[in-house]
Amino acid sequence: MLQFQSLDPQRNLGFQNLGLGFYNCQKQLGSLRHRNFGNGLMLGGQVKTMELEGYKHGGVRLGACRWSRRSFGSCAVKVISLLSVDTAVERDENGKVGEEKRSDAIVIGSGIGGLVAATQLAVKGAKVLVLEKYVIPGGSSGFYQRDGYTFDVGSSVMFGFSDKGNLNLITQALAAVGCKLQVIPDPTTVHFHLPNNLSVRVHRQYSEFIAELTKNFPHEKEGILKFYSECWKIFNALNSLELKSLEEPIYLFGQFFRKPLECLTLAYYLPQNAGDIARKYIKDPQLLSFIDAECFIVSTVNALQTPMINASMVLCDRHFGGINYPVGGVGEIAKSLAKGLVDNGSEILYKANVTSIILEQGKAVGVKLSDGREFFSKTIVSNATRWDTFGKLLKGEELPKEEVNFQKVYVKAPSFLSIHMGVKAEILPPDTDCHHFVLENDWTRLEEPYGSIFLSIPTMLDASLAPEGHHILHIFTTSPMEDWKGISLKDYEAKKELVADEIISRLEKKLFPGLKSSIVFKEVGTPKTHRRYLARDNGTYGPMPRKTPKGLLGMPFNTTAIHGLYCVGDSCFPGQGVIAVAFSGVMCAHRVAADIGLEKKSPVLDAALLRLLGWLRTLA
Repeated sequence: MLQFQSLDPQRNLGFQNLGLGFYNCQKQLGSLRHRNFGNGLMLGGQVKTMELEGYKHGGVRLGACRWSRRSFGSCAVKVISLLSVDTAVERDENGKVGEEKRSDAIVIGSGIGGLVAATQLAVKGAKVLVLEKYVIPGGSSGFYQRDGYTFDVGSSVMFGFSDKGNLNLITQALAAVGCKLQVIPDPTTVHFHLPNNLSVRVHRQYSEFIAELTKNFPHEKEGILKFYSECWKIFNALNSLELKSLEEPIYLFGQFFRKPLECLTLAYYLPQNAGDIARKYIKDPQLLSFIDAECFIVSTVNALQTPMINASMVLCDRHFGGINYPVGGVGEIAKSLAKGLVDNGSEILYKANVTSIILEQGKAVGVKLSDGREFFSKTIVSNATRWDTFGKLLKGEELPKEEVNFQKVYVKAPSFLSIHMGVKAEILPPDTDCHHFVLENDWTRLEEPYGSIFLSIPTMLDASLAPEGHHILHIFTTSPMEDWKGISLKDYEAKKELVADEIISRLEKKLFPGLKSSIVFKEVGTPKTHRRYLARDNGTYGPMPRKTPKGLLGMPFNTTAIHGLYCVGDSCFPGQGVIAVAFSGVMCAHRVAADIGLEKKSPVLDAALLRLLGWLRTLA
């Protein structure tokens, strides 16, 4: 039977439709210290149930986590222990907060960037508090469960999971907190289905990919080799360096003296874009359009607007370390990092909606939640977008000049329409690739709303994510918030079904005949859905340049103009993507650690470097 369910902000359903299957079990999970959450948590040695504001799903109250004792590599995940912060910090009679009551860092949001920053700080000895608005960690790298399906919220293309080099940042982040996930190698990063019946598989083996591409464009073999060789030059330089904060001069100068050629290589390419490099070697317009499509997956813009460093990280790491899918789904990354954070003496609090950052004499010193509680810390790290951080959490404060300049160079990238489906397995050929990019007839539609389609079928790698005899299809296409404003609930629901049906019809025609008849479960999310559950301004997935940028020159790093406040995630250097936000988290943790005395620092060199970086950003 075909089921239509809604994961939607306009229905005002709270958590009842989230289908978070692991939140409704009554399993003994070990002893807990007494924590009074005031919402039905049964104490006394084992967890029985905890109501989430009285909501139910399938007749079962949501609450106590069914974090099973299933082992993922060397890390057994039992995340019930994360619900461990019960009281806000109170001020003394003079309105002050004692240093002993302050954490070293508060991290707002538990996306991958925020969790990597938090765990990296925790293993250095910092006391960290992560505040997450939602009921599970991960943000757009989270998951949800429905009717036996485990769906990834965002992308299923996972970089950074290899066992070699320095860009395996997810592997490193997990290892730092004693975790290792089992992964399944993906033999094909993505299968492109493009205009003029151009079909290109990006094979895990670089030689196989180059052979397939040159078979389609034999007259451009030399140009293909030169362009991708230049990508490898950048990737190899990055991969040879110990990756820490580019805002910390002692580290930066140390790397330069040890690896001067690699550092100069990266400095040379910092202001350059992939499209300009490609056009040095390649003339065929269709091949250049293919490279645009390659970059669009990385940055949601074409190659002329994609920084060469970003493109090189992705276009090479898919062959160097490969794409590897975590057993159990992408959500296992965030769950494991969250457990590792707690195991290292820090804490994470869910249903903690930060509404403002507290400033004292121009310094960020704490946060206030929607329920009135306040928490204080030596430093504040925002994993919200820069638009949310400065436009909402610091609402009423004058926008710093640096943020004004950032918003002159970058705009919010569009959000997505997402479709999660369960289908009968027989509709897919057994040799179907996991990831597909579809742009059928017109290259000019690449960047238009609903023009191109990205499809992931993670059950081609991990069949345990779906009931036996079924597959998961996760479909994305860009969609602006403006398309969903100012319409009634009835029209909104009708439009969702209409747009989703058009997208599914295109996939049925291009890839899987009979697809519609095989659907047994379907759920559609719009930019409003992404805004509500991911707390991202207009549902955006990061910054997009207003015009052709000077590479990464204009991207801000982690420090901000407000003392004690740092940003992390996809609106910081180096930008969008799991490997990029993990890099941002590593850099942020290093800079914060230096500022709170856990790493070496030089105030004089700090000031000089930050002024230099600020000046360089003005050149963008």
